[in-house]
Amino acid sequence: MPERRDLQDTLRDAVDRTLRATVETRDRAQGAAGGVADAVDDLVKGAERNLDRGRRSVRSAVEDRLPASQEELRTLGDELRRIDSRLAAIERRLDAAERSAQK
Repeated sequence: MPERRDLQDTLRDAVDRTLRATVETRDRAQGAAGGVADAVDDLVKGAERNLDRGRRSVRSAVEDRLPASQEELRTLGDELRRIDSRLAAIERRLDAAERSAQK
């Protein structure tokens, strides 16, 4: 029968080898999981960039074809009224200049 001391040492060695193997396996698994997580992050970032680029492309293609908003129409109307006022003033001055040239 083996000595009690030899049995304890053998058991201790077996437990130590099992723990080392478990830690090494865990470290490899964590490394692999970290690599997968990095790859997933890269894929997500690439997809987000592509979506953003696509969104801008669609917006620029559609933006020119959209009807004017109420605010844009209001602004355009205000600008036309200012142009009309300036044109009326110019026409009045031209008419006055023509009348004075005819005298």
